[in-house]
Amino acid sequence: MQFHPQRWAKVYDHWLTNIQDWCISRQLWWGHRIPVWSKEADYFRAACSELSALESEGFNLSEIRVANLETKQEWGAEKLLEREDEVSEQIVGRFRIVVCNVLSEKQTRILENNLGFTQDPDVLDTWFSSWLWPFATMGWPEKTETLKKFYPTTDLVTGPDIIFFWVARMIMAGFEYMGEMPFQNVYFTGIIRDKQGRKMSKTLGNSPDPLVLISQYGADALRFGTMRSAPLGQDVLFDEKDVELGRNFCNKLWNACRFRQMQGGEVQGEIERTLLTADDKWILLKLDAAIREVTIALNEYKFSEATAALYRFFWNEYCDWYVEASKATLPRVSDSLNGGKVESAPASTIQPVNNSMAQKANTLAVIDFVLSHTIRMFHPFLPFITEELWHGMGYATDMPEKQGGKTIMNAPWPLPFDEELKGHYGLDDCYLEMTDTKYELVRLGRDLRRAGNIQAAKKVKYVFKPAQHLTPHDAEVIKLLLNAEALEVNETYQPPKGTPTVNSKLGELFLPLEGLIDVAAEQIRLAKEVEKIQSEIGKVEQKLANPNFTTKVPPAVLAEHEQRLLDWRAKLAHTQASLDALKG
Repeated sequence: MQFHPQRWAKVYDHWLTNIQDWCISRQLWWGHRIPVWSKEADYFRAACSELSALESEGFNLSEIRVANLETKQEWGAEKLLEREDEVSEQIVGRFRIVVCNVLSEKQTRILENNLGFTQDPDVLDTWFSSWLWPFATMGWPEKTETLKKFYPTTDLVTGPDIIFFWVARMIMAGFEYMGEMPFQNVYFTGIIRDKQGRKMSKTLGNSPDPLVLISQYGADALRFGTMRSAPLGQDVLFDEKDVELGRNFCNKLWNACRFRQMQGGEVQGEIERTLLTADDKWILLKLDAAIREVTIALNEYKFSEATAALYRFFWNEYCDWYVEASKATLPRVSDSLNGGKVESAPASTIQPVNNSMAQKANTLAVIDFVLSHTIRMFHPFLPFITEELWHGMGYATDMPEKQGGKTIMNAPWPLPFDEELKGHYGLDDCYLEMTDTKYELVRLGRDLRRAGNIQAAKKVKYVFKPAQHLTPHDAEVIKLLLNAEALEVNETYQPPKGTPTVNSKLGELFLPLEGLIDVAAEQIRLAKEVEKIQSEIGKVEQKLANPNFTTKVPPAVLAEHEQRLLDWRAKLAHTQASLDALKG
């Protein structure tokens, strides 16, 4: 049996090592009646007659005890009957016959109605009743089909505060009454607390209503947001922003699928390996890595790591990069909304690549392949929206009924790519480095905009001086991702003085500022910004250099000021670099 996290096994072992007697009876009005029946006899022969009657009705004498109420002696029923003639004259007093066993309804009627036994009025301790849960809920002591199918089960999910109250006792009861352990894994959740670290309580009024949260954000959002913020076995400080994040992610997933539907075309067409672009191979390799990472995390019960891996893959890699890059092949929605008119670019700039029908169909096939796998990985975390998308996208259409045709719950879990599949589609790791370098160039190019205080939506012209061969498709992708009006590829370009530039393995990227900004005015603005930042840095440094401050404030306040100093210094470096670039 495995505990997740494993550290709780020590608590379990400690309790079993120091086990104490357990009073299992409670004088309450509710609960399971104790399965003990008794009847008194005035003399020894009468007690033996009662035992014979029990035996004739099929009761097991090994589970019956007889006690002398005067001498406090106690015997097993079998041994007492064996010695009946031998000791009958020697034993005097009143006797109590006790039947202790879980009985069927028929046996209970015989015992109470025919033989006159009375069940004990006490009830079992709550946890004594609960330790029977793995099997008593499925018809036990009868050997029902449900019991055969679901006992033992695989996993128990519970809180660490009831390891000895419930978990250990279920294990004991499982071995005692069923002959084997009731489950293979125990997953201990953290406790959800409020922002002050307090347990949720009706008295404190700090417990959010899940139904209200579901009404506001959706059940999937609550599930995903909470799970993403809950590391294995650690307590969680509840923040409604996590649920809001879950809702935003659901919207992102929905819109990404809607983008695919707007493209039309065949659903889940065949991928033609000769038409795969570097971006296609990059996202397929990233999908393979995500499948491996998520599968390992789930097998190790690290659900927050699984959600983090899915979030990173889908939002950062698929949506932010691949979907935008795929627009170099797919018709642009904005173009179609403008009557299909595409503005012509100067002859010296890179033109959009030829969007052939075959290339478009292949890109859509890659998108369908990635989405169908991703939706299946998301299903344990977002069951409702993924079920809707699975059918709405048409991914269930050609699946056998019991393998995803009827419900995504039965769809096969995505498997990592084997070497044969990677070889067939040319999924070499070199495409990861190649495409990452291209996207890094785009990131640097976007930083040039921010450094020049140029709005991200403003169309600008970039000039690229390649250090190696750049395909027309890659050039178009870079242009799209930079939101550039044009991308001029010029191997002999000599930039004017003060032109912002960035370097990468692919080459140099320039952002000519003619007509975009007033260089002199921007230099003045940046110089004032540098002075302001330096002033803020001085204030924080002065505080941190004062022992009266550093030794008296709480650690959290001190850490906040130290982080503030790091942030100001980073901002200073960035602003100074922008100013130096303008000065040339």
